[in-house]
This record gives sequence, structure tokens and C-alpha cells, in this order.
Amino acid sequence: MKLKNIIFSRAVCIFFILVLLCLSGCQTSGSKQPISLTTFQLNTVITIAIYDSQDQQLLQECEKLCQKYEQIFSRTSPESELYKLNHGELEDKDGVSHISKELAELIQESLKYAELSQGAFDPTIGPVSSLWDFTSENPQIPGAKELQQKLPLVDYRQVQLNGQEIRFLQPEMQLDLGAIAKGYIADRLKDYLEEQGVTSATINLGGNVLCIGGHTDGKPFSVGIQKPFAQRNEVLLSVDVDDLSVVSSGIYERYFESNGTLYHHILNPKTGMPYNNGLTSVSILSSTSVEGDGLSTACFALGLKDGIALLDSLEGVCGVFVDEDGELHYSEGFPTSE
Repeated sequence: MKLKNIIFSRAVCIFFILVLLCLSGCQTSGSKQPISLTTFQLNTVITIAIYDSQDQQLLQECEKLCQKYEQIFSRTSPESELYKLNHGELEDKDGVSHISKELAELIQESLKYAELSQGAFDPTIGPVSSLWDFTSENPQIPGAKELQQKLPLVDYRQVQLNGQEIRFLQPEMQLDLGAIAKGYIADRLKDYLEEQGVTSATINLGGNVLCIGGHTDGKPFSVGIQKPFAQRNEVLLSVDVDDLSVVSSGIYERYFESNGTLYHHILNPKTGMPYNNGLTSVSILSSTSVEGDGLSTACFALGLKDGIALLDSLEGVCGVFVDEDGELHYSEGFPTSE
């Protein structure tokens, strides 16, 4: 089976776990079946389920919004705004690029989590992440010389953002917003649906789950957190969620093995190589999905001790860390029966 198909199959399995958990409360309440949309966009399986409306137009508009944001945030599409920014196509004679409100907001969020993690998460990883291709049928490990050439370009402090104007202080810098874009998009989908009067829905962007309210009968949604590397994508644990986001980052999402070593997509900005800190996943509960997206990657990058310390220092967020032995470690406030 080709690697891209494996990734698609894994995403589909995660989707069905989450949907089955969310549907379980609805089917016993006597309410109508939700309307739903499942599609492949943003390089992942997207699913939106609406429980308190039968208006299919809502789903169609959500799909259009996903297409819109992909044309802004894609790092690899030559037609996207981010691609043009990264390749100097938006620069004026003074080296300043004028960007859309949406791209400026997402870059601002990414710089925020870079600062919180003191650079363990760094959106300027673009020149280095471009050397890796985890969807290739024959993925290769970048050479040490290639990495050393690109690593000096990775430094979020060399990005100047002022409103919708941005300047890179080093030539050839590039942003990679893949670690946080899905969270931002999920929040915008939620904004749209709430503006249309929706009060009960789930938004699942490849495992980034954002809930609007709970079930129509007042019960919370139950969201499953995947067990890393499970043969059948087993649920590690499930949490009751009402108007919250659940986002996971882990080494099982995109990876390949070479000579007995696993290489995953969460890269260390200092070395250009995947983090090797004893963790397999981090899952965050938060009020917004962009916060969960940013923190799940930042906390994974920081490692167990510093990641939990960061979460414990913030209001309204909590998380669970899974180490290589499968042991669970919780930050303060995480809902668990243990």
C-alpha cells in the first residue's frame, strides 16, 4: 500500500472513532440524525456534523471555507498566499510583504506559541521542513550538509509583523504554519456556524476536534483520543466535551522508518531532526482549536516536564502526555477518573 493511502486510511480510522463516540449520545436521545460532510482537504480527512439543523447549505459553505483557507495557508501550492510570501512574490521594494488579515492572524498566533515555548516550536522551520517529505513513497533523510545550510534561517525572532505587513530579517526565510493552521480554520468554521444559529455540532479536521455546545439533549460529546501506534487505532481514553476543543500532536501522525529508526514530522528547530524526547503524543483541551493546536505542538517540543509546566502556568487549558511506555501524564485540571 502506498504511503499516502496509509495516511488517508489512518485519518479515516481516527474519524470513525470520533464520530462513533459523538453519535452514541445522539442516537439514544430520540433526536434527528445529524447532517454531516466528509471530504479530503487540507491534506487530511475533514468531517463536520450538525445536530440541530438539517440545512445542507451550511455544510457546503463550510467546505468552501476550507477551500478558501487552503488557498491562503498551504505551504506547497504555488497559488497560495503563504507560498507567494515564502518565495518573495509579495515583497515591495523595501522588502515588506502586505498580507491578508487571515494570514496575519495565523502568523501572529504562531509567533505567540514560539515565544511561549522559547523557540521549541518555531514557525520559521519552513526551510528545514521543506527538506523532509513524509508523504513520499520513498522518503529520504536530509543530509547533514543540507540541514546545516538551512538551520540558520530558522529563528522566529527574525520575523517582523506589524498588522498586515511582514518582513523577514534574513533572506530566504520561510514560514511553515502546518502545525497550527487546522486549529485556526476550525475556529473560523465554528464562528460561521454559530453566526448561522447552530448550537450543536462537531468539527473534525483530521483529528483536531472542536465542539459547538453539546448534544441537543444537553449531554456533552464524548471525544476519543487515539492510542499511539495502535493496530486498529484504539481509543486511549475518551473525554466529555461541551463547547471545547480536543487537539493531539504525536509521532504516529506522519512518519517513516529507516534502518530501524523512526523519523516523524515534529522537527527540532535547533537540529532539523525529529524530536526524540520520550513522548509519543500530547493532547490538549482548550476553548479554541488554534490554542490547542499551538500548545499540543509546543508542549510536545518542550518535553514532558517543561510541557506540563507550561500548561500549568496557563488558564483554561489542560492536557495529557503519553510517553514511549504508554504511561499517561496529566497536567492540572485534566478530567480523568484515575
